[in-house]
Amino acid sequence: MRPIFAATAVVLMSTTAASAQQLPASNPFAAPSTLPYEAPPFDRIKDADYQPALEAGMAQQRAEVSRIANTPAAPTFDNTIVPLERSGRLLERASNAFYGITGANTNDTLQKVETDLAPKFAAHRDAINLDPKLFARVKTLYDARQSLKLTPEQLQVLTITYEGMVKAGAQLAPADKITLSQYNSQLSSLETAFQQKLLAAAKAGALVVDDKAKLAGLSDAEIAAAADAAAARGLKGKWVLSLQNTTQQPSLASLTDRATREALFNASWTRAERGGANDTRETLATIAQLRAKKAKLLGFATWADYVLTDQMAKTPKTALTFMQQLGAPIAAEQKREAAELQAQIKADGGNFALKPWDWDFYSERLRKAKYDLNQDELKPYFEINKVLEDGVFYAATQLYGITFKRRTDLPVYNPDVMTYEVFEQDGRPLGLMYFDYWKRDNKNGGAWMSNYVNQSKLLGTRPVIYNVGNFQKPAAGQPALITFDDVTTMFHEFGHALHGLFANQTYPSVSGTNVARDFVEFPSQFNEHWALDPKVLPHYAVNYKTGAVIPQPLIDKIKRASTFNTGYSFGEALAAAEMDMTWHSIGADLPRQDVDAFEAKALTATGLDTADVPPRYRSSYFLHIWGNGYSAGYYAYSWTKMLDNNAYDWFGRNGGMTRANGQRFRDMILSKGHTEEYAPMFRAFYGKDPEVGPLLKDLGLNADGTRTNP
Repeated sequence: MRPIFAATAVVLMSTTAASAQQLPASNPFAAPSTLPYEAPPFDRIKDADYQPALEAGMAQQRAEVSRIANTPAAPTFDNTIVPLERSGRLLERASNAFYGITGANTNDTLQKVETDLAPKFAAHRDAINLDPKLFARVKTLYDARQSLKLTPEQLQVLTITYEGMVKAGAQLAPADKITLSQYNSQLSSLETAFQQKLLAAAKAGALVVDDKAKLAGLSDAEIAAAADAAAARGLKGKWVLSLQNTTQQPSLASLTDRATREALFNASWTRAERGGANDTRETLATIAQLRAKKAKLLGFATWADYVLTDQMAKTPKTALTFMQQLGAPIAAEQKREAAELQAQIKADGGNFALKPWDWDFYSERLRKAKYDLNQDELKPYFEINKVLEDGVFYAATQLYGITFKRRTDLPVYNPDVMTYEVFEQDGRPLGLMYFDYWKRDNKNGGAWMSNYVNQSKLLGTRPVIYNVGNFQKPAAGQPALITFDDVTTMFHEFGHALHGLFANQTYPSVSGTNVARDFVEFPSQFNEHWALDPKVLPHYAVNYKTGAVIPQPLIDKIKRASTFNTGYSFGEALAAAEMDMTWHSIGADLPRQDVDAFEAKALTATGLDTADVPPRYRSSYFLHIWGNGYSAGYYAYSWTKMLDNNAYDWFGRNGGMTRANGQRFRDMILSKGHTEEYAPMFRAFYGKDPEVGPLLKDLGLNADGTRTNP
């Protein structure tokens, strides 16, 4: 999931109020959109519209904040915090659309705008967070907060505003504020550069195959798609296997030619480490060093200590303790899995040691042998539109009563994008959803959710949300079939969407998914469980040719295989999370690190089998932590997997998928935003603090590392 621009999170000092007045009315961002839900008018937006709108928006918000800071009246919640929450409407309209497009449909022009504006955005945030007059007003209110008779949401907004400004450096000495602004400007530029280098590296690193025989094992549709990808690059008589953002690539499970598998793995593994303009290592090493220096300046031992102060875990020690609880059981399972795969290689007549590029291929063969489960056998049951409407939407209707209607009258930025309006059970409009699932070379890797319009009662806005994926687009005329992993991704990202759709806050800064990283993945991972629910799976898993519902024996195979390979799948994420925490636990006095040496040492220290099970992301293409706001926070995926399994365990003990249970989850979790602290909110729903037992059970493991079903 990509970071969301909060209403008061972006501000700039280098422009003036006059700039805002110069934005012509013809600019599509000059006024709120007249489309339903204020959806972006993509049919009117041109690349040239973004920069003037963003600069004008920054100037306008700076003027608004200046008026707040210089108000002669004594500070009150209504004359300080409320106008601060209202500020930046033009900037929010433009930035939400801009970052949505630069993530999913970028080009050279937009990347240049992104590069040009990155340091200005950093300066703008500093202009607000470091404004001494504004901070004095906020601090006055915060110090008197218990006597102000605020509502719980107002008290939370005030607290978050104050603590956020302190964390941003509001209490620093003037000279230190200048240094901080320099760090922020450098980091903003470097993080943008990392994203752009990585996008180019993934495109350039795609494996070009000149012999169709080397693609043996892929389906006709996959080979046709590879031919289309080559043709799009002007490569005649060749095939291109594009890279997704993770270390392992989907085709590795099918390619029978071991040399091709090795070549594809190495293309992925080294994509951003080949020297030249797309090598990200110098950039990320500088980012890590600057973050450590910024943390020290703000009074923290490390960047991880700085980041976790407002997370559910609170401290790096808590996060690491949690990960270490999982390390031994996962390591034991990895060893068992590797031994089984080596035996499978031998059984197939192979005389070589297991390597990372062999894992997916032989685990798929082992899966077939143990569970008689063939992914090609499954794919015909997962046609993407059927999965979306009769699976993802159906589950949401069963749990929450909401319904969906396709909209084809609203403009989109790419023909691949689908739009749906969402309604409450009683027919009241709830929000708008965009879905952009197919991979493109000008789209960032991975999958994410964010908002074009944020929910706020204060502003009178309802949520406009998008889900983005990177599934392999079928060749023309072929059915849109996806893997079960893709199905799970769809449920995951829609869990984020539900968190945004059910937002019910007055103030935008605490609305919807504006929550901590180690809480925001909880609703999305919880929603994954419904993909296999007996009420849901047969409803959408229908053979696209025959119309036959997926047979129960095949469903049983999927469920029996659900804990297969968990040492690998969970272990690669756990290794990446521990590597992230290690990168962000370096002190400010250490020199800039050698990326390769640092990574090797960090991976060894995990105690996991990172030779056979490489991390899901290497440092050099770890977009989450160097460009997408998850620095010292990738552990959040595992942490929230603990939360989601606790919640699903509660559902299982209380009747499963029912409207009553769904409403309770909506009322107590999904609709809360950040109006409450996370630990008490979770405890109120679950009845106690989170525990790892249900997570290990979901992985098919006991606490001692043995399997629950040997």
